[in-house]
Amino acid sequence: MPSTSPLSIDQMIRHIQNWVECESPSHDPAALRTMADILLRDATALGLQTQTLSLGEETGPLLHFHNRRAGDDRPGIMLLAHYDTVHPVGTLERNPFRQEEDRLYGPGIYDMKAGTWLALTAMGSLSEPDSSALPIDFVIVPDEETGTFYSREHIEKFARNTRYVLVCEPARAEGGRCVTARKGTGHIYVTTHGRPAHAGVQHQKGRNAIQEMAHQVLALQAMTDYERGITVSVGLIKGGTTSNVVPEHCSVDVDFRIPDPEAEHVLREKVDQLKAVTPDVEVDVKFAVNRPPMPRTEATAALLKKAQAYAKEAGFTLEEAPMTGGGSDANFTAALGIPTLDGLGADGDGAHTLREHILVSTLPERLVFWQKMLKGLN
Repeated sequence: MPSTSPLSIDQMIRHIQNWVECESPSHDPAALRTMADILLRDATALGLQTQTLSLGEETGPLLHFHNRRAGDDRPGIMLLAHYDTVHPVGTLERNPFRQEEDRLYGPGIYDMKAGTWLALTAMGSLSEPDSSALPIDFVIVPDEETGTFYSREHIEKFARNTRYVLVCEPARAEGGRCVTARKGTGHIYVTTHGRPAHAGVQHQKGRNAIQEMAHQVLALQAMTDYERGITVSVGLIKGGTTSNVVPEHCSVDVDFRIPDPEAEHVLREKVDQLKAVTPDVEVDVKFAVNRPPMPRTEATAALLKKAQAYAKEAGFTLEEAPMTGGGSDANFTAALGIPTLDGLGADGDGAHTLREHILVSTLPERLVFWQKMLKGLN
């Protein structure tokens, strides 16, 4: 028989509502700090030890909650989450917190406030573990949705003293599946430099930077290889000043996804071969990997098997999702060789949209699952 959650459904909903109704977009430091204060308050109420780490004025603080006994520096369990969302302040007016049958809606509820709350609440129930239990460090960052540029080095520092990493990103839709492999992510930045001229009087003297970029865009898009799992997407383009001036500058920001380090080398070699097509126009190219690939390893498979056993005890079946093209902070810890299991958060759908929701009926079993896993991993 599945275990029973110590909290009622109504209690869970009220706690999650408090978090969701504090909007915390990545680019709003004041809103992030307000959300951080709520997290600190709740962690303290659960009896956890808390620490904040300033990451500067442009973002919120990194939060570290733990239950380590004095002098206990053993590698333990690292929980990883983020408290920033993609939704700007004011989204609640269009997408208010509400329940419609089994669905609970609100900005950031699925990605990933509900999952973070579940893990924190479970950890709080173990704030006085026996000496044989693995210590738990919960790291919650404010900048995952924008690339984790402020937090990455700190995540990696914590991870180096970790035996397992469990990530609270939302469970995949269609069954609440977890994630064992993610593609690596990165950007290609291309700038073309031409020669300005009056478009009506001296058109022939100009060198059109946008024209050259059109050639580069087509070349970049052609680097996508679905069979190999490589995707390249020109997502942002800027160029020119006014329509009656031959444009001197143009730039693009290109997203790419790679399944493994070998694919990175293949793509990098192709990008390095980009050359100007238009005479007298310069092309500058920068290739930058943001998140390294997260491969499915034997150690990850072993951790998954343990998680599946705890899920069964909690009353549900934890299935595995195929490799996803979306990146997360799990990419960083997996790249260090640490067994990392992702997508363990709330079950639902609609991340980054106004239909973002979680499934209320799954909350009790998910909370019990977290409690069993945090207590049982060794």
